[in-house]
Amino acid sequence: MAKTAAHAEPRKRPSQARSAATVAAMVEAAARIIEVRGWAALTTNHVAELSGVSIGSLYQYFPSKEALLAELVRRERAMLLHDVGLAMALDGELPFAIQQGVMAGLAHQFRRPALALALESAPSSPSLQREDEALRQALAGQLAGLLARHGVADPDMAAADVIALCRGIIDAAALRGETDMASLARRLGRAVHGYLDTAAPAREAAASA
Repeated sequence: MAKTAAHAEPRKRPSQARSAATVAAMVEAAARIIEVRGWAALTTNHVAELSGVSIGSLYQYFPSKEALLAELVRRERAMLLHDVGLAMALDGELPFAIQQGVMAGLAHQFRRPALALALESAPSSPSLQREDEALRQALAGQLAGLLARHGVADPDMAAADVIALCRGIIDAAALRGETDMASLARRLGRAVHGYLDTAAPAREAAASA
């Protein structure tokens, strides 16, 4: 089991700008192969060819295509967390902050929809399960902090429920091939506000203004 886990991790991390650029090129090549040609086409040889590096250079950093895939998932996770975190940090009432977070998450999903869908249907492995759980916990942590600042009861549980709710709706929409981000954002907003009961206070505040 330890050997399998190590097989899905990078051999080493780049320490210089040039090597970091090489690693980034290999990870992006893996992404392009997956989104255009599908999982069957993802091989270390194809990645090396597309990124313009030798197979020996690739193996210096990635012992397998599973390690490449795990690094790609980490890259996408970091981008998503950055975008959602910035969106929810904007000043405003809770309904506004939630809607901004929803829009940021959807923008990430719709930026490269074929890649997002492919990653959702990636072959299961212990390394990808760990990455998926890390993303879920990080998103829940961001949302729980927002909910706590606005006085929502049991913010950790509420955040976990909202993440599960949003993920179910987004995944179902992706499988249907939906392309209308505005429509999906409205439905997500209704679902989240309904769960948190934040829409009613917002209406009351508007009515009393």
